[in-house]
Amino acid sequence: MKINTISPQDNNYLQIINTIALVPKKLHYIGYLPQHRVPTVAIVGTRKPTRYGIEVTHTLASDLARKGIVVISGMALGVDAIAHKATIEAGGTTIAVQANGLERLYPATNRQLGESIIANGGAIISEYEPDVSARAHQFLERNRIVSGLADAVLITEASARSGTLNTARHALEQGKDIFVVPGNITSPLSAGCNQLLRQGAIPVTCANDILEIIAPGLIKAQSILPLGDNPLQTKILSLLQSGVRDGDELLRQCEVAAGEFATELTMMEIAGHIRALGANQWTLSNI
Repeated sequence: MKINTISPQDNNYLQIINTIALVPKKLHYIGYLPQHRVPTVAIVGTRKPTRYGIEVTHTLASDLARKGIVVISGMALGVDAIAHKATIEAGGTTIAVQANGLERLYPATNRQLGESIIANGGAIISEYEPDVSARAHQFLERNRIVSGLADAVLITEASARSGTLNTARHALEQGKDIFVVPGNITSPLSAGCNQLLRQGAIPVTCANDILEIIAPGLIKAQSILPLGDNPLQTKILSLLQSGVRDGDELLRQCEVAAGEFATELTMMEIAGHIRALGANQWTLSNI
């Protein structure tokens, strides 16, 4: 993969980085940078998300990408990787900021994700020379670029001592809006999010909560819930829209034989109406 070098001043999309502390004189990148400024949201969070964190990250990243928002993150395990993958799956553009040189992508387990980001028109960038290895302090330094390149920062799940809060601090210093997904008050992995909400962060329950502030022109009429191919499929879709996620509960409320129910779930997943979350949990593919 070819490593390119550019001054932020030579690219309209990158010039927003002037809001950050210690503006890098040059950036190294692989892939394709937008030539003009496009609404951009940084999505960050824990490296070990719960099922709730996985679902909300995937949903919000997908919905933002479908509206034309560029999604930026750090390509770390967990929320970062989910945001990148969801954006790609939705046909959007995503940018990863590394805390090391680009000769070796980090973490190595996400190399295939990095290749997918580039193959789908995105980019991987770094302020470090190509041969620089990842060091602990560089991840905190990197965070100022993640928030600095974005118009707003979205935190989907984070503990009270998460490094994600460092990104939030940079965003505040840069005058960026911070959006936060409310979490279960008993979950340690939502303690950081709930703390930020108490301090004045903007709560988020859907992509439009973000769009109405950073890009109101991208908001369109709500999508109409797709109709199923038969009454049972329509019932399943309606239950999912109402918030029912558990497969056993869906089966109970549909009041049909398990075999018939399983067949319709499979057909709806193939049609792209629903998506499996694992552990017999389901959600709408595009809500």
